[in-house]
Amino acid sequence: MLMSVTTRPRASLGRVIEDLGNTLLEVVSGAADDEAEIETVVIHDVLDDAMPMRGALVLGVGLSDPDEIAELLQTLAAQHASALVLRAPVRAEQPVRDASDATGIPVLALTRGASWAQLAAMLRSLIAEGDVGDQGATTLGGMPSGDLFALANAIATLLNAPVTIEDRNSRVVAFSGRQHEADPARIETVLGRQVPERFARQLEERGVFQELYRSEDPIDVRPVLNTEGLPSFPRVALAVRAGDEILGSIWAAVQEPLSPDRVRALKDSAGLVALHMLRLRAGADVERRLRADLLATILEGGPGAADATARLRLSDHRCVVLALSAAEDVDDEQSTGARGVAERQRIADAFAVHLGAVYLRSAVAVIGNVVYAVVGIRPEHADADSVAEHSDADSRAARVATDFLGRLGATSEIRVGVGTVADAAAGIPSSRANADRALRVVRQAPSREPVARFTAVQMEALLVELGDLVRSRGDQPTGPVAQLLAQDREKGTHLVETLRAWLDAFGDVAVAAARVYTHPNTFRYRLRRLSEISGLDLTDPEARFSAMVQLRLLVPRD
Repeated sequence: MLMSVTTRPRASLGRVIEDLGNTLLEVVSGAADDEAEIETVVIHDVLDDAMPMRGALVLGVGLSDPDEIAELLQTLAAQHASALVLRAPVRAEQPVRDASDATGIPVLALTRGASWAQLAAMLRSLIAEGDVGDQGATTLGGMPSGDLFALANAIATLLNAPVTIEDRNSRVVAFSGRQHEADPARIETVLGRQVPERFARQLEERGVFQELYRSEDPIDVRPVLNTEGLPSFPRVALAVRAGDEILGSIWAAVQEPLSPDRVRALKDSAGLVALHMLRLRAGADVERRLRADLLATILEGGPGAADATARLRLSDHRCVVLALSAAEDVDDEQSTGARGVAERQRIADAFAVHLGAVYLRSAVAVIGNVVYAVVGIRPEHADADSVAEHSDADSRAARVATDFLGRLGATSEIRVGVGTVADAAAGIPSSRANADRALRVVRQAPSREPVARFTAVQMEALLVELGDLVRSRGDQPTGPVAQLLAQDREKGTHLVETLRAWLDAFGDVAVAAARVYTHPNTFRYRLRRLSEISGLDLTDPEARFSAMVQLRLLVPRD
């Protein structure tokens, strides 16, 4: 029976070092507290010191100067961060060692060739479990359910060989320790979390994958050819199945054939790996539904909102709601069908990852045809910088959303409404309502920026809602505007167009005339005529406002 190789909580510094050590991370300065809680991953930005650092594993991208590193360690200690990661080789000179020892913030080195993005993704996957509250310690085979990293370590111990667990697309979903004992091809695979294309092509040409997925037993795979002339070890691979479905495979880098006992151990392990992979897949679906239910509860308010807010770890935080949808989304079969649902979920997953890199607390879920996100702002402190941060919270959320759309490459299709800042959980439904109102404004104006803050479009939102009201009542233009419309219909004149252009140009005849391609003298004549016919006093601000509102709400533009 396989036993767990670790009893540390998933979101701890010790667990991160245990799972990623030797292969990706190495402690180079300070003493790592194995029980230090890791709540988030933060990329250090010298131009943005407002990032929440409590419980953070901080990625010091581009840092190399020892004095700068020492100064940053002091800052991280004051903000209760957990550790600092730097690119290897790290200049662990005396100022760095002294600062690390004095602050208790260990310095870790990221191995050469590893991607910061891949490291951030792996770290977030390691600390994500339990993100929506304590759901109980479910175990499979003596270890936490879905903990493929622990399972890979256990299998590696049984086989005395470094192991990777991969999905059907040769993506590495977990790996054991001791990867440094394997060959460069394995190191490259682990660092990239994907079998390199040149190696995968060789395996395909040899028919390795066909043999792997047909066989019930482990298969021997001879070394791949390495263009750099570096040594390579053979592999032993075994498909992971759930009934007739292929879930993935286990790969061990061996230096000699496995003994019969180890072959049996590998085959026994495959069933347990299948259970964990199924648990992960089912858990992802369950967590999405749970997150959506919790998010819907806090967005709607009511008696269960406080508990839902606590489970999403948004209690004691100011919050901002963002509402995201495709511009062409309508309540038709295409948007509510499986394809539309899958696309919205894909966007929601990407949005969750993007927000997680910026906000210590955030929650994203698809509710109906809209992707909703609630981002938590760190609890208020009695200092001027904190007050300034909170007053700018919706602007910052809008910038983060704009950056997301730019990376998504779909700014022509996706629209985002940003609600008002909620000082407490009770204000989140109001923030959601305002996010919906801002979203509606920006969806009805394709030419404007794709992200809108409610505080910037409040008047447009009111006009949209007034339009709904007048349409429901069947209201029609009255007074001077009605008379001008009748004149245009009967005589073929362009008096309504003239009035609209003049009002839009703030009474500038030259600008208004150019907009309707008319000579200024002709335009002035039309202004006099429309005043004579309708009795509209263009010098009266109340009369101008009444005409503007009627033209906006009751007279559609041609």
